[in-house]
Amino acid sequence: MIIEQEIIVDKFKTIFEITSSSKFLKMEGLSGEIPFWIAPYDIQFQDFAAEQFEHLVNKLKHKGIDVLILDLFQMSIEIIDGNIGLDKMFEVEKKKNKIKFKKALQSTLNLHERFIPLIVEKVNEANPKILMLKGVGAVYPFIRSHNVLNNLQSSITEIPTLMFFPGEYNGRALNLFGDLKDDNYYRAFNIFEHRL
Repeated sequence: MIIEQEIIVDKFKTIFEITSSSKFLKMEGLSGEIPFWIAPYDIQFQDFAAEQFEHLVNKLKHKGIDVLILDLFQMSIEIIDGNIGLDKMFEVEKKKNKIKFKKALQSTLNLHERFIPLIVEKVNEANPKILMLKGVGAVYPFIRSHNVLNNLQSSITEIPTLMFFPGEYNGRALNLFGDLKDDNYYRAFNIFEHRL
């Protein structure tokens, strides 16, 4: 357990070194690729990784780097509450089977008309140096990480975007929780393969 925690601490130190570098912030060396990065981590250590995430953000802010953190789960709650209300969604959940409930949830969240525009709106309001996305595991399966990234790639290109992913990413395939194949996604870089 201690060894695994040390590995996570080292990984977050690496993320800090990369994300605080001028090369990363200026999006240099991307050869025309979109500035999307994925930071995979082991879901078994979710709580410890969450603590390290907070330390990372505090260190970046202390260095004068504005970070916008968007939790996909919290955004989902915000959209549901603002459109039909959480109580109504709980009623729908009780009345429908899992498949119909998932469809109702996806319809309410509407990736194209509500979810992605809300991300863009929050980025435009905050005008950060870096966008960080978390909560990927909490919104599965009604929102898929590759769909979020695919839909953001035409909207958020002026700042680097870093998605914290509870699973594995080899530059081609996203494996949520190290077990569920989310989908192929080729447009993001694994943050741990970045060269300073």
